[in-house]
Amino acid sequence: MKTKFVAVILGVLIVAMMLAGCSGNTSDETYIAVISKGFQHQFWQAVQAGAEKAAVDYEVTITFEGPETEAMVDKQVEMVQAALDKNPAALCLAALDTQALLPLLERAQEEGIPVVGFDSGVDSDIPVSTAATDNLAAAALAADKMAELIGDAGQVAVIVHDQTSRTGIDRRDGFVNQMESKHPNIEIVDIQYGEGDHLKSTELAKAIIQAHPDLKGFFGANEGSIIGVLNAVSELDKVGDIVVIGYDSGQQQMDAILSGAEAGAITQDPIGIGYKCVEAAVKALNGEDLPKMIDTGFHWYDKSNIDDDTIAALLYK
Repeated sequence: MKTKFVAVILGVLIVAMMLAGCSGNTSDETYIAVISKGFQHQFWQAVQAGAEKAAVDYEVTITFEGPETEAMVDKQVEMVQAALDKNPAALCLAALDTQALLPLLERAQEEGIPVVGFDSGVDSDIPVSTAATDNLAAAALAADKMAELIGDAGQVAVIVHDQTSRTGIDRRDGFVNQMESKHPNIEIVDIQYGEGDHLKSTELAKAIIQAHPDLKGFFGANEGSIIGVLNAVSELDKVGDIVVIGYDSGQQQMDAILSGAEAGAITQDPIGIGYKCVEAAVKALNGEDLPKMIDTGFHWYDKSNIDDDTIAALLYK
């Protein structure tokens, strides 16, 4: 009996020691779910790299996932629901459609799970903070550059990834509002939505160009959109005739800028966006005060500065 009693005590002590050891390992205890808008663009891979770096620096565990395309709102809703079912310490979310996700955001709030928005963020008061580009200001800069390059007069068109996410809305409105207020001699003849898919965006851009033979400029509001515009301009033999301005990076867009097919683009800081959203989640869990918006910055780049150290560090291939 004495031997049996000693064995039981030793077992209890071993379990207690294991639990004590776990308490000092933040990565075993703090799980943060990170859900992006998609995986189809190199942009999201760069965001993931930033999020994973923050996870290492802050000793937390993350998962990073998103639907196959940025048109799959229902799939993203399912992902958020599955993530909440795992009871994460925090949720980082780039919402495709805030209205569709609102019930799950309310659930997270009720369960005491802080939500941090990133990139397009979440159009709601529930997130404790959002790490994102000031897309209104960035798209306004794209409009100013377009006006400068086409002589501040003429017809232009826009392809946007969607009209439901914060990025889609802000990049469209930032470009349109700047043109209307600062460049009244420029007419925006069409705005179409390509779901961030370069094939669909190509067909939309071709139709716009064919319908407006005097088109002088074309703005693509994300990586998939601008690749579609570039494809359309090339296929219709309009390279050099239409000023093309893009958003984000990626090898195809960078090659187009170097070749002269694209005038330039707005770059965000995707690694910074990923890093800052996870960092903000950790700070929220530690009870730190956070600003409602964490501005991760943007820059204009073209052939003249694409190789500058400041710009090159923000571009992904």
